[in-house]
Amino acid sequence: MAINQSVNNSIFRCFLEKEKLTRSNFLDWYRNLRNILTAEDTLTYVEHPIPATPVPPTPDQQVPDDVLIAHAQWGKASKDIACLMLISMTPELQKNMEHFGAYDMLKELKTMFTQQVKQELLVTVQAFHACKHKEGQSVSTYVLKMKGYLDRLECLGHTMSSVLAVSMILTSLNKDFDGFR
Repeated sequence: MAINQSVNNSIFRCFLEKEKLTRSNFLDWYRNLRNILTAEDTLTYVEHPIPATPVPPTPDQQVPDDVLIAHAQWGKASKDIACLMLISMTPELQKNMEHFGAYDMLKELKTMFTQQVKQELLVTVQAFHACKHKEGQSVSTYVLKMKGYLDRLECLGHTMSSVLAVSMILTSLNKDFDGFR
């Protein structure tokens, strides 16, 4: 099982390395990074800073070994993720980010690409509101398209409640579906 998981993780990582972060694809790159780290159960190491080094409560006591080991594992995982992030960037971005740990690197990237995220949010909201079900169009295909917009909004940090999402989709269906509203 561990070998199979290691192979799968290598495949995931190769995908991220192949699709390098450029100045125009941050959101897609970040979604792929999150997916890979979720599959590896390491997402928390990039979403939170490395905890402070454990210190014994009093000078005559020691920090328990399991606490020291957990802290060391956090540091190693953070370093591994930072390396993965760096090799999945263009050389220009690498030079700007190589001195950051995983958490701080992601924080810096989010700051750098804030304008891109705002623009993508605007475009997604406009497309969602402009989308109308056409007569003869498959309802399932249409709903999947709308679901894609909702998923994109969620990736951008703007989750819509399921009740509101369903209502918005139902109101955009053509007149043949008035009975469902």
